[in-house]
Amino acid sequence: MTTTTKTDVIIIGAGPTGLALACQLTRYGVGFVAIEKNGGVTPYSKAVGVHARTLEIYEQLDLAAKAVSMGRPAGKTRLLEEGEVLGEVDLSSIGKGLSPYPYMLVLEQSKNERLMYDYLQNHGGDILWETELESFSQNEKTVTAQVRNKNGESQLIEGKYLVGCDGPRSLVRRTLELGFSGSTFERLFYVADARVDWDFPHDALHVCLAKEVFVAFFPMPGENRYRIVGTFPESKNQEEGQVVYEEIEQEIKEQAKLALEISDVRWFSLYKVHSRRVNKFSNGKCFLAGDSAHIHSPAGAQGMNTGIGDAYNLAWKLALVVKGLAGEELLDTYNEERLANAQRLLESTDRMFELAAGSTWLMSFIRTTIFPPVAGFIASLESVSKKIFPLISQIGINYRNASLSEHTDDESGRVEAGDRLPYFQVDGQSIFEKLKEPKFHLLLFSKGEHAAACNEFMQSYGHLADCQAVQITERVSEIFDKEDDFGIFLRPDNQIAFISEEITPEMVGEYLQSRHIS
Repeated sequence: MTTTTKTDVIIIGAGPTGLALACQLTRYGVGFVAIEKNGGVTPYSKAVGVHARTLEIYEQLDLAAKAVSMGRPAGKTRLLEEGEVLGEVDLSSIGKGLSPYPYMLVLEQSKNERLMYDYLQNHGGDILWETELESFSQNEKTVTAQVRNKNGESQLIEGKYLVGCDGPRSLVRRTLELGFSGSTFERLFYVADARVDWDFPHDALHVCLAKEVFVAFFPMPGENRYRIVGTFPESKNQEEGQVVYEEIEQEIKEQAKLALEISDVRWFSLYKVHSRRVNKFSNGKCFLAGDSAHIHSPAGAQGMNTGIGDAYNLAWKLALVVKGLAGEELLDTYNEERLANAQRLLESTDRMFELAAGSTWLMSFIRTTIFPPVAGFIASLESVSKKIFPLISQIGINYRNASLSEHTDDESGRVEAGDRLPYFQVDGQSIFEKLKEPKFHLLLFSKGEHAAACNEFMQSYGHLADCQAVQITERVSEIFDKEDDFGIFLRPDNQIAFISEEITPEMVGEYLQSRHIS
């Protein structure tokens, strides 16, 4: 007899995106059942870059410090051509003053998954491992999924909502008949985790630039261990199954033009890069997140981070609706915000990828001749780092044009509704330390006291939001271009809902009611 389990949210897939969603739902006190066809968290390194925005998300789970202790901030990038060093770029604090984490953290996907899975288990949650989705259906009230475990036993899971975090070949996406258009970069790529013995110190990302290809060596924890990523030239346009590891090693040695020895290969993979996204992130009570909704080039290490960002955006909206604090209209904003973000993501990663691996004569000339000698100087310019870091680190993701952003005449132009709250310190501590409650947040900035105003606000909206009084410092004035009192109403994901010089409980109430939140 087939058993039926009832829950709030069904999560299909427990890679980084599914685990991130499960952690966020746990944080909000929302029930879920998560299934994963594999037997546990991945043993492979796979994605290796964790960006500042992801670490800020981890911070709300009290996982950021542990993640940083487990990984290593990306430091120097050493640019090579035919074995010669052409230049160096220091990335160790490129985002200084913009985030508590002004770098990219090198931490393998396997360790990120373990970090989140441990959080789940420590908070009474778990994953149904070795369990696979067979089919699902939905009506106006529920979604019902039929799954099968490793023993061949079927089970029905009935939820209010379903989220497909089941990767690029997503059964959820195919069942929902959502488009997945885009393109494929025909060049074959390789990736390997191995020991590399050579004359260079284990202190930097090494990028070997060439006219037709590139190969990069990312330093990993362990003696002389590296993640090696590279391309085959177009003249060797084999299919993935036609290449053995020995050919990859030979290709690395030929292209790097370095005296090196590769050994102890723990994992390698071949793939072609796709750049695709869905036409819609949801259908009825079903949603997509992570690779099931968008895939793109590895340029900028955006994939795992974007999936975690999808989960972060969706979780608080699901939580409010499941708890009866918001109408289902709120869920439409997930598609509105993350679809636009996916479009921007594909455009930016395609541009970065073309610079790194494009085979046209112009891209080859820029990559090998123009870029290396000026890269270090460009990266050292504060004006440049303030543009590059928000783009790469994802702290610059904004929803300015989305319906949850209410623009007022009190915006400075530097900071607007829809932006992530800029980073600054209060009494020597990150402002984000005050924003860990899974709620909306009202920040009242003043040179005086705001305790009474906060008390009045909490009497009306304490079930939805908290209130923090913040002193206007020189740094605050600089960021927001304001000298006098003002307030900021923040969404639970720390994106700005609106800015006003005279925030009142009535203004907050009008904002929430117009978004079907009460």
